[in-house]
Amino acid sequence: MSRPATPGLLARALPLAFAAALGAAAQAQVPPTGAEVAAYAGAHAAAARGDAAGIAVLAKGGADLHARDRYRRTPLHVAAYRAQREAMRALAKAGADANALEHDRYDIVTIAAVADDVATLQVALEIGCSAKSVTSRYEGTALIAAAHLGHDEVVRVLIRAGAPLDHVNNLGWTALIESIVLGNGGARHTATLKALVGAGADVNLADRNGRRPLALARERGYREMAAILAAAGAR
Repeated sequence: MSRPATPGLLARALPLAFAAALGAAAQAQVPPTGAEVAAYAGAHAAAARGDAAGIAVLAKGGADLHARDRYRRTPLHVAAYRAQREAMRALAKAGADANALEHDRYDIVTIAAVADDVATLQVALEIGCSAKSVTSRYEGTALIAAAHLGHDEVVRVLIRAGAPLDHVNNLGWTALIESIVLGNGGARHTATLKALVGAGADVNLADRNGRRPLALARERGYREMAAILAAAGAR
């Protein structure tokens, strides 16, 4: 017969279980399904298949480039979800809003960030989508989304694009904190934290419970993260 868990073990396990569940939920975006793509017409259809020339023709004919599908995705969202970069450029050139938000309040920068798609991210930034936008139901940023997933190169691109380093989402977490509490302590999450620290993220900004990054890293046994934080003056 197994022994019942002690209160101390439960106290440590519950926050970790919560973080794991939240991590799965936080990255849940809704790209168009195959059935939706098959049913698209006009600019949505051209965006889905990457038809930049077709988009230009449609725009000249007065097509609505800001039309929404059932999930409030614009053609530009569809192009970003499907990594149709030339279609993204064509839509932006024709006047599509690069900072539009879909149903779950994702923009094309956050879509690319979550997908770990650096090439699409760079196009999104090139055509005018801001790395500073507040996105998602968590009132976060593309940087926070990338940090919690350990998308380290995406994080570096967003930092260079001026993403706010210390934005706090409605969970009380910054990008740096999410790289710890929603990370696995592995190479990519550690590289993410290192990039944030190197860029000047506040290493002593606490979560809503008053717990600072260094304590959070030590609690999880993330020694390399803890060492990086300590070297940067974390307390």
